[in-house]
Amino acid sequence: MRVAALYDLHGNLPALDAVLEEVRVAEVDAIVSGGDVVWGPLPGETLHRIEEAATHFVRGNADRHVAEDEGSAPTRWCAERLTQDERDRLGAWPGSVELDVDGIGRVLFCHASPHDDEAGFTEATPPETAVPLLAGVEADLVVCGHTHAQFDLRFGGVRVANAGSVGMPAEGRRGAFWALLGPEVELRRTDYDVDAALPLLLDSGFPVARRLFGASLGEPVPKSVRIEWYESQRA
Repeated sequence: MRVAALYDLHGNLPALDAVLEEVRVAEVDAIVSGGDVVWGPLPGETLHRIEEAATHFVRGNADRHVAEDEGSAPTRWCAERLTQDERDRLGAWPGSVELDVDGIGRVLFCHASPHDDEAGFTEATPPETAVPLLAGVEADLVVCGHTHAQFDLRFGGVRVANAGSVGMPAEGRRGAFWALLGPEVELRRTDYDVDAALPLLLDSGFPVARRLFGASLGEPVPKSVRIEWYESQRA
């Protein structure tokens, strides 16, 4: 089995459409949606597209909050643009999925970490922080997202790959980032017309669109800055 892992779409439909074109060419057997699908400028449209394409779904922390219609103004804005049925579907997605992948073995797909949808990993996460988040994991590979920056590393003997973010990357460069699994781990980047997509995203009415998508796609903030910020937020 070959699997495409598409994480952190964040309501960016143009980025998702570009990635799905490459996924079709790759002739995968399964597509895993790794969470945080709707928290962004085009929530309903992005949800419908990924539901048409994906075979397996993992719920992200932002999906959970939107499903419950609670939290910040951006979260409530997204919830208001979905039907109750759509929010129910979001809330019903599991916290993780396991699949057997050619050349890799058993792969555990989760949003941030296996037991927590908000405590994630970056390439700078120290072992003393990362290893407890992987307690009890027996899979050959853990695939995560949440921090929006790709890596393929080992923490305490457990291999962890971050698929990156399709819709709101923290890579310091433009593009849509995802992972192709089987028989190797390929961290992919898909080009698309960001200049054409930005007006659609920024003028959507999503309350924090200009700040977040400006920093990730307009004039991307360096990857190192984004990683440093994430690590500084740990309790």
